[in-house]
Amino acid sequence: MTDYAEEQRNELEALESIYADSFTELSTSPASFSITIASEAGEDEEKVEVVLKFTYVESYPDEAPLYEIVSQENLEDSDTSEVLTLLEEQIQENLGMVMIFTLVSAVQEKLNEIVDQIKNRREEEKIQKEIEAEEAEKVRFHGTPVTIENFLSWKAAFEAELAEIRRKKLKEEEQAGKNKLTGKQLFETDHNLDTSDIKFLEEAGNNVEVDESLFQELDDLELDDEDDPDCNPDDLESD
Repeated sequence: MTDYAEEQRNELEALESIYADSFTELSTSPASFSITIASEAGEDEEKVEVVLKFTYVESYPDEAPLYEIVSQENLEDSDTSEVLTLLEEQIQENLGMVMIFTLVSAVQEKLNEIVDQIKNRREEEKIQKEIEAEEAEKVRFHGTPVTIENFLSWKAAFEAELAEIRRKKLKEEEQAGKNKLTGKQLFETDHNLDTSDIKFLEEAGNNVEVDESLFQELDDLELDDEDDPDCNPDDLESD
């Protein structure tokens, strides 16, 4: 007759020795314990982790132990389901033998596979982003292919923009014309303009002086009679 209690006791001692840092005894009757299982990953890779709880039934190992995932870290729901499916398969294959070490080892390998899948997904996402960036750069460098539709759309927008520029320019010119003063209006609004030229010459060091010697009395001027508008032709003949 199989001594289930003895087999369970021996397995518990072995498990506690093997998984010293991750084994936790939860109860003795029935025997219940948890083991923390983490993926083996490099320093720059994100680890995944599960905490499995096992409980012996009276006739274990001929009967399957109770098991559940107490907690998990960085696992998707689909990954968790795969871990539970894997445990069920391994239990059925190992009935009649103490199996906790085998179950834990299988889950360990599964977590490593999940980490590899995560790494591959990230690499694929990185490559995809690089491809998208290259395609965007090509579009930016070569421009958008011209079609009748996008050309007509561009032409309509361009003509509308030109029309708006012309409208604003005409409005500015009209406004400038309204605000422009005539010469008369400038003198009426600013009396300093009356003497502005004289002040300019004086500031430049040029004093305005009139040379009277350049002018003579009209009596001293010899003018031809025919240049005299007041000369009478009859008087000339009588002379």
